[in-house]
Amino acid sequence: MHPMLNTAVKAARRASAIITRGSLDLDRLVVRNKRDNDYVSEIDQKAEEAIIDTLLTAYPRHSILAEESGVTENAGEASEYQWIIDPLDGTTNFLHGFPQYAISIALRHQGVLQHAVVYDPVRNELFTASRGAGAFLNERRIRVASRDKLLGALIGTGFPYHDFQHLEAYTAIFRDLVQRTSGLRRPGSAALDLAWLACGRTDGFFEVGLNPWDIAGGCLLVLEAGGLISDFGGKEGYLDSGHIIAGSPKIFAQLLQVITPHVTPELRA
Repeated sequence: MHPMLNTAVKAARRASAIITRGSLDLDRLVVRNKRDNDYVSEIDQKAEEAIIDTLLTAYPRHSILAEESGVTENAGEASEYQWIIDPLDGTTNFLHGFPQYAISIALRHQGVLQHAVVYDPVRNELFTASRGAGAFLNERRIRVASRDKLLGALIGTGFPYHDFQHLEAYTAIFRDLVQRTSGLRRPGSAALDLAWLACGRTDGFFEVGLNPWDIAGGCLLVLEAGGLISDFGGKEGYLDSGHIIAGSPKIFAQLLQVITPHVTPELRA
């Protein structure tokens, strides 16, 4: 395992210990509402602090992009490296005791994703990937599913929950896909949705309005597992726009075909 990936795994396991302890005492957690339907708990913040401490102890001159603390820039050549961190993707699930949430850590160098960890503390499932070296679940190689017909496919998604400007387009896409697939699933953690796509549990995924920390780790997993990803315009701007379509190669092409007619100019931007 690459040393940088190994450090990210150590950071994820430290965060997992904090999250697991917190899950045993949910009623006593301090929770703040960042905006409508978007929550942060003291566990998110403590987990993020543990991750950043682990990463910067090993690589003190690297930059950070994290959900709770924002951007930390460091000067010099090492700042070409940026860690993208979601300490607890699926906070709403976590706060309800709904066991579907994950830690996501990704590293990009000069804007290109290089390493990724998505860790599910409930199932003890560790998803890892390094650019050009494949994707793994608990150190076993994973690949996207081989299903080739959208009609038999299972598609992951996430409902808009605080920004509803694209709700009409999303609803139209949802309506079409419900009728053309085996089913849609909305478990509530985009990081795990993409990890599950990478290991073949679903065949495709789409969502609007995500943040880079929600999807950076999962995107590299999908790509290294043989999948394809684009924004809603069929281009590579998904980390910037937050609008994402992903899938195994044949399902991806069919998903894009169904979704494209509903894409507004705003969703293409």
